[in-house]
Amino acid sequence: MLEVVNLECIRGDRRLFSELDFDLSAGELLHLHGHNGSGKTTLLRAICGLITPTEGEVRWQGENVRRLQDEFASELLYIGHKSAIKDDLTGTENLRIACQLDGIPVSEKQAWDALERLGLRGHEDLPVRVLSQGQKKRVALARLLLNKSPLWILDEPFTALDKAAVSYLQDVIKQHVDNCGMVMLTTHQEVALTRGQVKQLGLGWKRDGDV
Repeated sequence: MLEVVNLECIRGDRRLFSELDFDLSAGELLHLHGHNGSGKTTLLRAICGLITPTEGEVRWQGENVRRLQDEFASELLYIGHKSAIKDDLTGTENLRIACQLDGIPVSEKQAWDALERLGLRGHEDLPVRVLSQGQKKRVALARLLLNKSPLWILDEPFTALDKAAVSYLQDVIKQHVDNCGMVMLTTHQEVALTRGQVKQLGLGWKRDGDV
């Protein structure tokens, strides 16, 4: 279980959120929403341990993630709003390096297969700098097909994707949740995945169903 307890984050002289409490268990998806500047990315980065909250703590299996450090990092896959890929490397090279940093050995064939499944057939060995924004996003998201971490934190994963890619990515995320994984994501797009029986968390304002 992931638990957020009495969390507060301040940016500059502005309090983004305070006294924030929620949890996420195996087989659950949480949709984080709010207007631009409400602190969504800050919250995701705080959960991942990339920034230190002003107050409160994030717990994984009952332990503060600050104490767990690498142990928590090995259970987590974070894909931020930016693609975080190297323009001078190919899609295959980027994917293999990212997986190596995640502690996952990936062969060239496995990388090619993952990129092909995300619609990059014929582009696997091209330098990323020649790819479109949507294609670059697919390179980053291909990690989802190879990473077995139980907790996925995804910041705007559907941005720059076409309709077919959005549909496929929703299937990938749903399958992870169905297999007792946990997902926390933000998106400004209206997608079927964030409707129905999913947890909702709003920053800056509330709507029906928010935790």
